[in-house]
Amino acid sequence: MVFKNRREAGRLLGEKLLEKKYGGPKTVIIGLLRGGVPVAYEVAAILKSPLDVALVRKIGAPDQQELAIGAIVDGESPQVYLNESLLSQIGVPDEYIEKMKKEKLEEIREREKMYRKGRSKINVKGKIALIVDDGIATGASVRAVAKSLKKEGPKKVVIAVPVLPLDSVEELKKLADDVIYLSAPEPFYAVGEFYSDFSQTTDEEVTNLLDKSKM
Repeated sequence: MVFKNRREAGRLLGEKLLEKKYGGPKTVIIGLLRGGVPVAYEVAAILKSPLDVALVRKIGAPDQQELAIGAIVDGESPQVYLNESLLSQIGVPDEYIEKMKKEKLEEIREREKMYRKGRSKINVKGKIALIVDDGIATGASVRAVAKSLKKEGPKKVVIAVPVLPLDSVEELKKLADDVIYLSAPEPFYAVGEFYSDFSQTTDEEVTNLLDKSKM
C-alpha cells in the first residue's frame, strides 16, 4: 500500500479507528512531531477528538544522526527510551547520551513555545491516549511517548500508524493496550517508501494544524 500523502494516510487511519469504536472527547489524539501531526489532524477530525502534540526528539548515533539510538519526550518527568541492543552494538559512550539528552530537552522546550503558544497540554488521565505517527521504523519516538503517557494515568494507551514493519507489531503490543495499522509489509526499509509525497513537514504546517484543531 502506497499513500498519496500524510493527510490521505490520516483519513484512512481515522476511518479504521472509527470502525474500532475509538473517538469522542474521551479519546485524545497525540501526534508525533513533525510528520505525525498531519496524520493525527485527519484522525482527530474523523474521530471528533481533541488533538495534542507529543514533544519528542530522536537521539541519533554519533556521526550518524539518522540512526535513532533512542528518543526523549518532555513532561512532568522527562522520559528517555534507549535501544540498548543497538547501543551495545555500536558502543555509544554514556557521556554522549547525557549530552544529547540535555541538548534535545532544550530543543523540545523551545519548540513547545512555538507550537503550544501558551496552551496547556491536554490531560489524558482516565482517557484513551491515542499516539499517531506517519509510520514506524525503529519505533524509538513512539516508545518514548508511550512510556511517558503511561505515567499520566490514561485509561488506555493506543498506538496508531499507517505503516510499520511486521516484526514491530508484537513488540509494540507489549508496550500499548492496542496497536492499529493499515499496512505491515515485509521487507521494510523506510517509512518514506510507502508515500508518494513524503516531503518534510514544516513547523509552520504543524502550528497551523494545531491552531485549526483548537487544541
